[in-house]
Amino acid sequence: MLAASSQYPYYPYQYPSQTRERPLGVTILAILEAIGGLLSLVGGIWLFNAAKMFPLLIFFVPFAIFSIIIGIIALIVAWGLWSGKGWAWTIALILSVIGIVLGIVSIASGGIIAIIINGIILYYLTRPHVKAFFGKQ
Repeated sequence: MLAASSQYPYYPYQYPSQTRERPLGVTILAILEAIGGLLSLVGGIWLFNAAKMFPLLIFFVPFAIFSIIIGIIALIVAWGLWSGKGWAWTIALILSVIGIVLGIVSIASGGIIAIIINGIILYYLTRPHVKAFFGKQ
């Protein structure tokens, strides 16, 4: 039987994201989420500046603001995935399900690719070692 020492006061199963190595797939998902967030943020800023320079494009401002907000949220989720936060796993799971539904709705315009990608992500996020990394059982 292992006794807790002063050097290791907690058992490994109490803090899975701190004691387990991050799975490679989670690293890839976090990096892709961060790239998407940065692109959304930059695109939103670009749209906002275009609307400021060309008054006829003022109707782009709501899209710019929406894109900036989505970019910030994506960067926060990327950090959560990288850090092994349970809420990031939940959000990624929900976004994958939404992506599958949107893929089904837009099946005529190439939605099959979205269905496949989000299906793979959904499958991966529900693997036992990935769930354990995020503290989900």
